[in-house]
Amino acid sequence: MKKLFLILSVALFALGTVNAFAQEAAAAVEETAVVADPEIAGESMHHILMQKFLEGGWEWMLPVLLCLVIGLAVAIERILYLTLSTINKKKFIAKVEEALKNGGVEAAKEVCRNERGPIASIYWQGLDRYDQGLDSVEKAVVSYGSVQTGQMESGLSWIGLFIALSPMLGFMGTVVGMIGAFDAIQAAGDISPTLVAGGIKVALLTTLMGLIAAVILQLFYNYIVSKIDSLVNDMEDASITLMDILTAYSKK
Repeated sequence: MKKLFLILSVALFALGTVNAFAQEAAAAVEETAVVADPEIAGESMHHILMQKFLEGGWEWMLPVLLCLVIGLAVAIERILYLTLSTINKKKFIAKVEEALKNGGVEAAKEVCRNERGPIASIYWQGLDRYDQGLDSVEKAVVSYGSVQTGQMESGLSWIGLFIALSPMLGFMGTVVGMIGAFDAIQAAGDISPTLVAGGIKVALLTTLMGLIAAVILQLFYNYIVSKIDSLVNDMEDASITLMDILTAYSKK
């Protein structure tokens, strides 16, 4: 529930920002129509981008924009989750080992309980089954490690969907724009650059928007995947260390 609320909050904030930019772009278009000299008009980059967005037609640009906004919301939520899951592994392991030596398993579990992240959760699960034997500890660590990996990868399929869907919607807008251009040629019975320019412009702008959205989401996706891989490697290394610590502790 918290995850859904965070994604919706980010998406609504992004949509509000886009709406504000759209209003500014509309005002910039009116000013440009009045001012003949483009240097005097002085349009900023985001004004130009939003103007092109409006020229592309909301029927096809809006779905692409929604894919970008929702995909970014999911990506930001994943980045926040993974960032909060990252801890100082060596410092944490040292604290657990010290607590285990001085206070036993319960003291070590208390250290894990007070620490965030998947490594602490795996350690707690392993320590909780110490009285059942090291084999049970190893099975618990492996099983709960898979659970933690699944939780970290949650939402990646949606980002992948939006990466694939954005250019598809852009290309669909391109096809529709070209069909409109050829319909105009057929209706006029003549080929005129002015006649077909509008349809071709819409076609190219929707393709551009779809590709931009896919590129942005792909960058976030690759960063999240690399972050997950790093955390998984830390989890595996920490799990091996836990088994070594408990093996040494059981021999005392």
